[in-house]
Amino acid sequence: MQVVQAVVSAIGADRVGVRISPAIDHLDAMDSDPVGLGLAVVERLNKLQLNHGSRLTYLHVTQPRYTAYGQTESGRPGSEEEEAHLMRTLRKAYQGTLVCSGGFTRELGMQALADGDADLVSYGRLFISNPDLVLRFKLNAPLNKYNRKTFYTQDPVIGYTDYPFLSKGSGIQESRSRL
Repeated sequence: MQVVQAVVSAIGADRVGVRISPAIDHLDAMDSDPVGLGLAVVERLNKLQLNHGSRLTYLHVTQPRYTAYGQTESGRPGSEEEEAHLMRTLRKAYQGTLVCSGGFTRELGMQALADGDADLVSYGRLFISNPDLVLRFKLNAPLNKYNRKTFYTQDPVIGYTDYPFLSKGSGIQESRSRL
């Protein structure tokens, strides 16, 4: 929190975004009470905002739809129900713009926004594998599958700029012109 305080003091809260991952379970970083951890951070960020008289640009909360042990399952730690509870709890507690991320599909993202669980939804892996993700979401078009093996490599092309755009012959092109 000292780093956030120092940056806010230097450039102003309205130019600072904070990202937290209270439910992460990678690299032995798992916490036994991710909701409690998230709420403790949110409480401190709310106080910091109050003391500085302005809000942070955003709080970005990641929730793992995949754990170190594989995809989460209903009713298990890290399940969609548990993650939704975490997001709702943090949304209610945080006084500012909340961004959520973590394996959201188009439908899950729209549901999170409709339910008020977040103000914005972030898409990482889907954006890497779909250079025209916004258009695909607008058209509800099929998505390219991402290849995890190409993430975080030294190659500047493979896995980052080699995914295809929607094809002109797919019938989607006609819909594009009407947007």
